[in-house]
Amino acid sequence: MTLKIAIVGAESTGKSTLATALAAALAEATGLRCTAVPEWLRAWCEREGRTPRPDEQAAIAAGQHARIDAAAATHDIVVCDTTALMTAVYSRMLFDDRSLEDMAVMHQLGMGITLLTALDLPWEADGLQRDGPQVRAPVDTLVRELLITHALPWAVVAGSGPARLQAALDAVSPLVRTRRTPRRGLFTRLDERNAQPEARAWSCENCDDAECEHRLRG
Repeated sequence: MTLKIAIVGAESTGKSTLATALAAALAEATGLRCTAVPEWLRAWCEREGRTPRPDEQAAIAAGQHARIDAAAATHDIVVCDTTALMTAVYSRMLFDDRSLEDMAVMHQLGMGITLLTALDLPWEADGLQRDGPQVRAPVDTLVRELLITHALPWAVVAGSGPARLQAALDAVSPLVRTRRTPRRGLFTRLDERNAQPEARAWSCENCDDAECEHRLRG
């Protein structure tokens, strides 16, 4: 069965970059057939020259998952640059419409894991899709609410550049380890790194956890 990895999060948190990099890293390390499915909403906005209306949200969500399912038919691992979960979150936040949440959760249950990109990257403008840095925290809160409420497996991915990719690899490696792979490079590197003493540079008045929510959401 194809492993589907969802990448979700607020705007300008590196989802597209991470999806492409993660699929490439997994392909190189495991020898499995890996691909990244781009965000359908982006292509839709570019084609239409506008953002979608409330009545168009369901079709966009369905279009995203049709592309994910098509990729899953010919690949071992599919990394998804957003899912219907994000459509549901924005429908709720922008249009006060929660009608897509059940459908979004159903699709999310088919994901092996959901990676939530942290708010630790600077906001950047990107055409029609982005509303501004002020919407990132509310979106992040709603995504977490859905993930927690429905007991979906998820992990926060933080850091920049190679560190962000490594955090994603750390999160997905337990799922990939269970698969027969032509190559084992990913696991060799992870085992070697995990054997090293853990370094914690983060200092927090509330705790000493390097993945502390105070850091990731601050």
